[in-house]
Amino acid sequence: MNRAKRILEISKETGALTFGEFQLSAGGTSKYYFDGRLLTLDPEGAYMVAKVFLEILEAYSVDAIAGPTIGADPIVSAVSVLSYMEGTPISGLIVRKEPKAHGGGKTIEGPIKSGQRVAIVDDTCTTGKSLFQAMQAVQDEGCEIPIVLSILDRRAGGSDEVRLMGYEFKSLLVADEVGNVNLS
Repeated sequence: MNRAKRILEISKETGALTFGEFQLSAGGTSKYYFDGRLLTLDPEGAYMVAKVFLEILEAYSVDAIAGPTIGADPIVSAVSVLSYMEGTPISGLIVRKEPKAHGGGKTIEGPIKSGQRVAIVDDTCTTGKSLFQAMQAVQDEGCEIPIVLSILDRRAGGSDEVRLMGYEFKSLLVADEVGNVNLS
């Protein structure tokens, strides 16, 4: 079975993808809601997402994977662990919304080094605001971003903006304006 198709099925089975009328944090309403954490904290869902993302990342020779907390945290962890198990270790990084108020005052947690190739991930791309914040934090550390990934692209402008900025963007699932969610 196609892994992306199974990810869509798991999303429905776990309640990560539900239909109705929902208020979005990015503003506006939607006929569906996607809670990627319900997918990526499910054992099979985490494995499937990590497996598909890792297959994509192999073509980009990345050193690390990073994303905005909290939506990307389980994705980053699953990909990092699976990459080690498959003999192609990729470090995981978590990007805070704000620098830590104590200690080292870090915005990025994890083994980041200038010059690394860092893939940026999130569970959902709507306006792209959280992706852009993570991208900027990684660039501020002197790293290159070869690709940006999401599980679901809501097609609400964020992915287009990522591409307009000159970055490659891929998602596993896409939604249309009436709430249909399909394979990308």
